[in-house]
Amino acid sequence: MASADGGAYSYSLTVFSPSGKLVQIEHALAAVSQGTTSLGIKASNGIVIATEKKSSSILIDDSMIEKVAVVCPNIGIVYSGMGPDFRILIARARKSAQAYWKVYGEYPPTKVLTQAIATVMQQATQSGGVRPFGVSLLVAGWDIHRGPSLYQVDPSGSFWAWKASAIGKNMVNAKTFLEKRYNDDISLEDAIHTALLTLKEGFEGQMTEKTIEIGVVTVPTTEELEAGKEGGETGRPRPTFRKLTEEEVKDYLAL
Repeated sequence: MASADGGAYSYSLTVFSPSGKLVQIEHALAAVSQGTTSLGIKASNGIVIATEKKSSSILIDDSMIEKVAVVCPNIGIVYSGMGPDFRILIARARKSAQAYWKVYGEYPPTKVLTQAIATVMQQATQSGGVRPFGVSLLVAGWDIHRGPSLYQVDPSGSFWAWKASAIGKNMVNAKTFLEKRYNDDISLEDAIHTALLTLKEGFEGQMTEKTIEIGVVTVPTTEELEAGKEGGETGRPRPTFRKLTEEEVKDYLAL
């Protein structure tokens, strides 16, 4: 008889253990907890997502490492866990965003895209011959319906909206730090500084513009919304999500 904490059930994804757990999902969360620390903070006028960007060797070209990814002009994602799994999810997210654009003529609201990603991750927990995705995601975006939104998606396919959250190996200490620092009136600039301070708490080695990656969501002004589209030929909306350049990150670290 298998023990209640997993036992033989730890090898099966589609069979519950006697304690009511899908043990492979817990193993996937363990893979996430071994990944680099990532965090997101929702400000009064935007959102910041940030992560450590470390390479395993000085011989690796770190300019090719991407942990903060743009899905579409209004949404970006950062991850902790297994990079190859994230590559699959970001490709599906981009396809989903483009399909939404093709049908509705606009990019998806943040919650709609998050739900699409979460559905893909959930399906991997209910099928034989596959394993859960070994990543957790922080999805940041802006849309006309809900404004700036920050969601966390876990390997089980569960997702929640957060004011501030952290994932990865130092997530417990990072969340504790954020709980002490966060307030509802925090500005985007202060949120960026808070994100850097939070990462610095558990950072190993020297924090530089090459070992940190930051993405920001900005809230468009009324004038920008009225201007509507940029580039009349493409009809694409003005981007509200972008990644900070190394020069910008360096300036923030110098403050």
